Amino acid sequence: MTRPSAYLDHAATTPMLPEAIEAMTEQLKRVGNASSLHAAGRQVRRVVEESRETIADALGARPSEVVFTSGGTEADNLAIKGLYWARQPRRRVLISSVEHHAALDPAYWLATSQGAEVELLEVDAHGRVHPDTLRAAIERDPGSVAMISIMWANNEVGTIQPVRVLAAIARDHGIPFHTDAVQAIGQLPVSFTESGADALTLTGHKVGGPMGVGALLLARGLTPVSVQHGGGQERDVRSGTLDAPAIAGLAAAVSTAVKHQETQGRRLTALRDELIERVRQAVPDVILNGDPANRLPGNAHFSFPGCEGDALLMLLDAKGVECSTGSACSAGVAQPSHVLLAMGADAAAARGSLRFTLGHTSTREDVDRLIEVLPAAVERARRAGLS
Repeated sequence: MTRPSAYLDHAATTPMLPEAIEAMTEQLKRVGNASSLHAAGRQVRRVVEESRETIADALGARPSEVVFTSGGTEADNLAIKGLYWARQPRRRVLISSVEHHAALDPAYWLATSQGAEVELLEVDAHGRVHPDTLRAAIERDPGSVAMISIMWANNEVGTIQPVRVLAAIARDHGIPFHTDAVQAIGQLPVSFTESGADALTLTGHKVGGPMGVGALLLARGLTPVSVQHGGGQERDVRSGTLDAPAIAGLAAAVSTAVKHQETQGRRLTALRDELIERVRQAVPDVILNGDPANRLPGNAHFSFPGCEGDALLMLLDAKGVECSTGSACSAGVAQPSHVLLAMGADAAAARGSLRFTLGHTSTREDVDRLIEVLPAAVERARRAGLS
């Protein structure tokens, strides 16, 4: 398949790294179930356990803390539902208002079906949860808080949260703290132990690994109630036959992405800053969303006044530029971004926004292509909005 002229949607899915493709392909040649006791099964089990060790080493965790899942959504569900159930009769779930729907929707489900009291933590205009906001929410009734979930870095606007500080506040009150680090791994230094978090979500296809595989890092001594039951795999926390080829690809991707994170981060930061500056020159009234400094290296998120984001996206797509209106999981739904609304944007600005995200395949030519077609696309989108 021919690579798009300019793929600027790495936050949705980043192309697989060669190391991940090689590791996954090698395992696809083999047969065996990691739960089987015969030689083929033991061989697959060895692959799984070596992958577990690789991921743990890359992310500052113990191998026993790595629980494999089918991806970030399952890991978030396991953390939020499982920790809530494990902490009953406590009812309060504290979660930031800018979370991905993979975290928000399980919390809302707990509210509608399980009697949870979900409290959305407010953010500032950059999308950041201030420590005092979390502390005040807890201290209203510390004994009633079941768990806390705050993402490491926002998938839409790229704002980085003060995870260590927030996790320390939760720990001071003896409350489990979960962070969705799907966007952070490979772009930022991530150490599970040093973060102070009790649970951390990661997924393969955001770091150059395969789709359909991820993990939940769970601190020792923390056992959420299982969301699915069966063969008792993964510490009896997540039953299901393990996908050894995908797990091998995930481990290779995480290891490679973390190994090159510092140099890649510098490269992407420079390229992102160039993209931001050139977009501002091409469309002078554009608004940059998120923290102007403390943001993901590959993220540039803009509001285009007078435009509908979906219309602008399709106009760019027709010219060979692929980007996103926000979370890919909610793409195609004509509604304002809940992230931008939580940050104080009005509905029009929230609907007229696009996210450009860079990754390991991104080049200056991608930025050149965007700038070449952006002004005409914006002008046409604005005319369409007036008609």
